[in-house]
Amino acid sequence: MTQGAGRTQADRGDRAGLTGETVRRFLHVADAIRHDQEAALGALGLTPAVARALCELDPDRPSPARDLAVRLACDRSNVTALVDRLEQAGLVTRRVDPIDRRQKTLLVTDEGRRVRERVREALSGSRLLVGLTVEELSTLRELVEKVSDGDCPQRCAVD
Repeated sequence: MTQGAGRTQADRGDRAGLTGETVRRFLHVADAIRHDQEAALGALGLTPAVARALCELDPDRPSPARDLAVRLACDRSNVTALVDRLEQAGLVTRRVDPIDRRQKTLLVTDEGRRVRERVREALSGSRLLVGLTVEELSTLRELVEKVSDGDCPQRCAVD
C-alpha cells in the first residue's frame, strides 16, 4: 500500500488507517519518553515510584506519610518502603509531629529539594521535542489536550 515517498493509504485519508497509525505513533512516543525519563531518573539513583513520591511531597511543609499515600493513591505499607528509600538517600527525614507525637511527618531535606528539582527537569525535558519550535510545541500541546478532552491527571502537571 505504500506509494511514493512512504505515503500509505492512511496518509491519503482513510480515517481508520490514519487513526490507527496516529495511535501507534502516540504509543511509540510515550514509550520513548518513558524510557528517557527512566534513564534520567536512574542516573539520579531513583526509580520512577521513588521520584514520584519525592515530587508529591511539599518541600515547604512537613506532612504525614498517610497524606503521601493518599496523593499517590496507594496503600500506606507501600509508602513506607518508598519513604525508607528516600530517607536512605538523604532526601527526606522522618520527624515526630509536634502536635501528635504518635505520628511521624516527612520533611524534604536540602538535598531532597535539589534532587526534586532535577527530577522535575528530567520529567519535563524530552529529547523528542527539542526539534520543535515554540509554536509547534504549543500546537502539539493543544492537539493533545483536545484528544484527551482536556483531562490531564494531576500527576501530569509540572508545577
